Amino acid sequence: MYYGPEYLSEVLVSWARDKNILIQYIQPGKPQQNAYIERYNRTVRHEWLDQHLFESIDHARETATEWLWRYNNERPNMGNGGFTPIQKLEQAA
Repeated sequence: MYYGPEYLSEVLVSWARDKNILIQYIQPGKPQQNAYIERYNRTVRHEWLDQHLFESIDHARETATEWLWRYNNERPNMGNGGFTPIQKLEQAA
């Protein structure tokens, strides 16, 4: 069965509802919320997807897990003063 683009969002919402997944939309009047995910998506493309030729789904999952760990634990974040998330957590403790 083919769904045109105008029907995809309803299919996604139905699928998410069936899987008990909550979809959180950008709040009205808060377009800056989209900037965070767009920045993250760009980082994923440039720092992970563009760096690998995947041999299998498992290979993609493995490299994604490694990259995400480094992103969340080792990569300095300019949004929190140039510290890694671990360093920021240690400062707060």
